[in-house]
Amino acid sequence: QHGTAIVVGAAATNALRVAEKRFEDIKVVSTGGGAAGIACLNMLLKLGVQRRNVWLCDVDGLVHTGRDDLNPQKAAFAQDTDLRTLDDVIGGADLFLGLSGPGVLTQEHVGQMSERPIIFALANPTPEIMPDLVREVAPDAIIATGRSDYPNQVNNVLCFPFIFRGALDVGATEINDEMQIGCIEGIAELARATTSAEAAAAYKGEQLTFGPDYLIPKPFDPRLMGVVASAVAKAAMDSGVAAR
Repeated sequence: QHGTAIVVGAAATNALRVAEKRFEDIKVVSTGGGAAGIACLNMLLKLGVQRRNVWLCDVDGLVHTGRDDLNPQKAAFAQDTDLRTLDDVIGGADLFLGLSGPGVLTQEHVGQMSERPIIFALANPTPEIMPDLVREVAPDAIIATGRSDYPNQVNNVLCFPFIFRGALDVGATEINDEMQIGCIEGIAELARATTSAEAAAAYKGEQLTFGPDYLIPKPFDPRLMGVVASAVAKAAMDSGVAAR
């Protein structure tokens, strides 16, 4: 769950840069109230998303204050509202975050979202909506999936095991929020940097230039270990949890 949250955070950081939006201003609609989904939402809050702008749906509909079946993790995102379904809340959403199941998001939903919508449909192997269906409705959408056969694969391999290397390098006594955010910033910055020759060779024919189809680095980018480990180590030292 933490690895997923870190990579989602990096992808969201760069998606918002491309869309020219800010964490503080966006409306987030999420489907999936499991461990990974909750971890991602908590990370988005740490990055600046306002809790009042987060609308979480699970298999029983919108998570709202009138429900008596919520665990504490879901209850933290309960909205005090008469709205009840994904259909009710998707309008005007800037970011859809899906960690649920196939077909949850429809083209009609996409059409109701904001201009240049950001759609992270991360269910595997079949996402909440297929990218080609999104493009038919919103050609300017920024899309990520959990699959390797589409651009912007959100995969824990971008941060594990490199985050541990950074922690071990400085003898960190814990992995705290600052270290996770340092990891996010390192991954996001690497995607904005010039592509390495090694990555270009490993992904011949693919566009590896920062933009809507290249929000996060590819898993075989050899710079990941150094960049992530260094960012994590620095954050550990700055936050006082490093032993050396």
